[in-house]
Amino acid sequence: MPESQLRAAVVGAGWYAAQNHIPALAARPEVVLDGVCRLGRDELERVRDHFGFAFASERFEDVLARKPDIVVVASPHQLHYRHAAAALEAGAHVLCEKPLTLDPAEAWDLVAKAEARGRHLVTANGYQYLPRVDDLRRRIAEGAVGAIEHVMVSFISATRDVFTGERGLDTWRTTFFRPDRSTWQDPANGGGFAYGQLSHALAMMYFLTGLEPEAITAFAVSSDRVDIAEAGALRFTTGAVASISGAAAMPQGNRGLLRLFITGDAGLLTVEFDRDACEIRRFSGEVEHLPLEEGDWVYRCDGPVNTLVDLALGQGANLSPGVIGARTAATIAALLQSAAARGAVQPVLGRRS
Repeated sequence: MPESQLRAAVVGAGWYAAQNHIPALAARPEVVLDGVCRLGRDELERVRDHFGFAFASERFEDVLARKPDIVVVASPHQLHYRHAAAALEAGAHVLCEKPLTLDPAEAWDLVAKAEARGRHLVTANGYQYLPRVDDLRRRIAEGAVGAIEHVMVSFISATRDVFTGERGLDTWRTTFFRPDRSTWQDPANGGGFAYGQLSHALAMMYFLTGLEPEAITAFAVSSDRVDIAEAGALRFTTGAVASISGAAAMPQGNRGLLRLFITGDAGLLTVEFDRDACEIRRFSGEVEHLPLEEGDWVYRCDGPVNTLVDLALGQGANLSPGVIGARTAATIAALLQSAAARGAVQPVLGRRS
């Protein structure tokens, strides 16, 4: 194997890893598929044979003992911390599926572990890697709307059949593996809309604004104990405020509705991912539209995988770092605590809390 090639391991080779992460790794000529881990001997052999991994084990310790350069963690939500921490301690750069963890303290611990070891920690938030999104973040940081005072973010996705009932997504009929219902429908394992989908919207809000959350009050709607809709009010450390909401309510076959309104002392910015549209209106009278093509903002998740490879090769930029994953995980944990306490204000765990 040439020295420039990276040995990759995948821990938790379930439906999305087989659908997105492993094909994206396999498409990179700099990557050798070294180790793969999942439960179920037949399923493990199937994924190893199909993609050509050199080694396979149901024990993640065996895969990490081979000292891979990069590791993708795509195991069930409640196992992310254990698997990502072990991969970082083994010396690998890590891409972890969202939510980064269920426990905010564990999310911040992953950030600290990565920094202490000089490793990259990437969260699997694909929206940040779509065309012109990083340019938009830079424009906001340079004052496109001035000092941010208010944010509205809402996400409505076609996932109702994921979180309720047995149907699942129609696309799962042709995927390599079908997900286990417990991953999405058991609140004890991070099932539900907040961890599964609102995490996309919150990560985008933190990416675009750079704001740090301080406290939240929220309410949720559940179906058979699983949250399927929520709304909350968030206060940031700067004093700015946000309304956040989402629901598993889009009919299957339709694009998810993700929108943000960001206002500041210089104007208003509207971001509509479902319409490939972004407009900036300033108090000076200027109106600007980002030059987007139809379909530019259709969701895809090869960006985080390619970034993991690039970062390990000393290239590129991490647009979904562990810090954003930790802020998102902390916000969701506080949101669900507030909803369980009938809207009582809850602090959001920060890095220095």
